[in-house]
Amino acid sequence: MKLTLIGAGPGDPDLITLKGIKALKKAKVVLYDSLAHPSLLDYCPDDCVKILVGKRFGKTSCGQDDINELIVEKARQYGEVVRLKGGDSFIFGRGYEEIMFAVEHGIESEVIPGISSSYAVPALAGIPLTSRGVSESFWVITGTTKEHQLSKDLYLAAQSSATVVILMGLHKLEEIVAMYSGLNKMDEPITIIQNGTLENQKLVTGKISNIVPLSKVSEMASPAIIVIGKVAALPDLSYEKVQEMMQKQTGVNGFAD
Repeated sequence: MKLTLIGAGPGDPDLITLKGIKALKKAKVVLYDSLAHPSLLDYCPDDCVKILVGKRFGKTSCGQDDINELIVEKARQYGEVVRLKGGDSFIFGRGYEEIMFAVEHGIESEVIPGISSSYAVPALAGIPLTSRGVSESFWVITGTTKEHQLSKDLYLAAQSSATVVILMGLHKLEEIVAMYSGLNKMDEPITIIQNGTLENQKLVTGKISNIVPLSKVSEMASPAIIVIGKVAALPDLSYEKVQEMMQKQTGVNGFAD
């Protein structure tokens, strides 16, 4: 029996790894999350059993204990099971918990890493998490701990000069703002990116002092990633923006010779 854990990437179906696609093409049964793009299931064989076990904030369709039991049940039934998880399953994806549960039941496992939304979503929004002379490091922090609290690590990160990336934290935006305000960082740049890497991506940029009203006006909602730090205020030099800038300079759709 075998469990294959695949990271589906940050949302855009083109950002899954080739190894992940190869595993899906051989899958007999797939347990997939809500954040895994549905088109990825098209790689599976026609007779593959596809089971949605998605979880989103406030909308749990399948608890973690149920998922663990389902992994064991389907592995025993089919001999193998594929678990398709959004982003990278080892970054706030509870992938290690699923592997350990499988091991305890005599099921071997394979991990196929995915591109993490923690760095891919900011990158595709034109935000580098590090940039020489601006930011030398970054923290990736969960906005929702096991106790459904804001991680205590955020207070440590907020005191540093590092870029801070918060996953699953939009519902705690006011708490985050209060923490930074208490550190006299009202002017710290902050960007919220909703549905990162997808066609319906939405972004709002401001400062700690005004991000709450800006996010309300923009009707920002989960899933979203929060980026805090000087890099959040850098000019957007994503491919689309560069193309737009060059088009204005050359009068054509493309780069000048």
